[in-house]
Amino acid sequence: MPETKMIHLKIDDVELSVEEGTTILIAARKAGIDIPTLCYLKDINEIGDCRMCIVEVEGRKGFATSCIQKVEEGMVVHTHSPEVLEARRVILDLIISNHSKDCLTCIRSGNCELQDLSIKFNIQNIEFEGERNIHQVDDKSPSIVRDFNKCILCRRCVAACKKVQNIGAIDCINRGFESCISTAGDNSLNDVDCTFCGQCIEACPTGALHEKDDTQKVWIRLKDKDTFTVVQTAPAVRAALGEEFGMPIGTNVTGKMVTALKKLGFDKVFDTNTGADLTIMEEANEFIHRFQENKNLPMITSCSPGWVRFAEKNFPDLLDHLSTCKSPHQMFGAMVKSYYAKKYNVDPKKIFMVSVMPCIAKKYECSREEMEVEGLRDVDAVITTRELARMIKQANIEFTKLEDSFFEEPMGEATGAGAIFGTTGGVMEAALRTAADTLEGKSLENFTYEAVRGEEGIKRATVTIAGKEVKVVVASGLKNARKIMEEIRFGKADYQFVEIMACPGGCIMGGGQPIKSSKIRAEVDVRKLRADCLYSIDEKSTIRKSHESPVMKMLYQEFLQNPGSEIAHKYLHTSYHPQKKYNF
Repeated sequence: MPETKMIHLKIDDVELSVEEGTTILIAARKAGIDIPTLCYLKDINEIGDCRMCIVEVEGRKGFATSCIQKVEEGMVVHTHSPEVLEARRVILDLIISNHSKDCLTCIRSGNCELQDLSIKFNIQNIEFEGERNIHQVDDKSPSIVRDFNKCILCRRCVAACKKVQNIGAIDCINRGFESCISTAGDNSLNDVDCTFCGQCIEACPTGALHEKDDTQKVWIRLKDKDTFTVVQTAPAVRAALGEEFGMPIGTNVTGKMVTALKKLGFDKVFDTNTGADLTIMEEANEFIHRFQENKNLPMITSCSPGWVRFAEKNFPDLLDHLSTCKSPHQMFGAMVKSYYAKKYNVDPKKIFMVSVMPCIAKKYECSREEMEVEGLRDVDAVITTRELARMIKQANIEFTKLEDSFFEEPMGEATGAGAIFGTTGGVMEAALRTAADTLEGKSLENFTYEAVRGEEGIKRATVTIAGKEVKVVVASGLKNARKIMEEIRFGKADYQFVEIMACPGGCIMGGGQPIKSSKIRAEVDVRKLRADCLYSIDEKSTIRKSHESPVMKMLYQEFLQNPGSEIAHKYLHTSYHPQKKYNF
């Protein structure tokens, strides 16, 4: 390989050498020099639109935009000269002049990159007050709210939707002062090809995009003495919730989370990991039957509602390939309102099931008409990791000082297999553990499938089970999902089992997780730290295979009979239907 050419330059009197092709911004960060940005997202949105990252380069007129300007030999850069600081302050003033300044009541207050820069540059008065565009808030969908009054036209959401997810549900429309980020025909996100994955929310530096807040709905039920409130928490939540309280990324806060939920007033606190074990029992059984009968292969997982909505809109001809299993939290909700209610003599009509999820698409999922049995909704409300954090803060609970406590029995004990559901490859690995033992007729000692782990967007592998080769593929992010689905559609692949997650990296990077600034996202591998947390939970678990769980054995013995039984299909399975891309 040719030797990498190094460029020597000076930034704020710091001499350094960086690889040719490096931008001034990246070179400065390597030297520990901070340059403010708003529109910049590493490898996703590097367009230089906001101009907050301008710097001075000796020997040149005007300012250079550091996020796109490449370094040159002998370059001398000044990032904080009086002229640069004043220019940035003027730019920031202009941005704020057309922004809704309701910071105290904004959902992103305290975690807003625009607010942070306003404080940093001591913006106290707006010098360029003038006419402002007023836009109607789009809150039609069950998952996401779009408030363009808080948009700064950074286009980070557009880049995330186009480049990361390959959806393109939003883009910049109109020109000049009328420019705004919107959808086809300026319609609601609910009526276009949006999957509710929420990656646009994670990319947004302000409160222009956020989840539909359902905390008030939950508070009302918690205060109602006639309601039996039950809550369940997804595996990815415990790996990220602590971040909302200043704890390191990837801290396992399971015990504190359970204690906090009990303090909030929930009657029962359960673990969605148990629902994940239940999903594996059904999904592994479904895969074995399809594999043996060579029918509707490859089988594709259906735990991610953003992915399911994407498939219904874009690949209606391949819906028979999706597993009929409901997602873990929907399964668990159905079990609480049937098996648990009967066993503990609780009126199922009085049960209010709340799911704490890392995903805003789960809000949409629980509202689907298929997600009910005998007139009872499986899940009544979904709140995100961020919403739970807000509720804990509203209740004046000092989260970091809480003692650990445990999930409720008898449905609180889950396996390590359930925990890894939250990261890409986890559903596949958990299902293979159970499928392999079932087909081999014994408990295998080697049951970790390293080939399906890791951060790659697409991971292909061949595993041998009972003397037969099984070709599997794991895809995370809808851009990668599209590639795999097109391979299947056009007969270019012969997979038997496919895992797809809508969000890059899986649920740990879901649209309802704590939002990280562009700087943190550029410098820290958030995905890996959260994933490592879940794999650590798995490794420390006494039981690491779903079918070996005493809770699973109890549920099937006392209620469900066998995986794939008629009663199991009644409560734990569903169906999917083609949807129009645009409803207008």
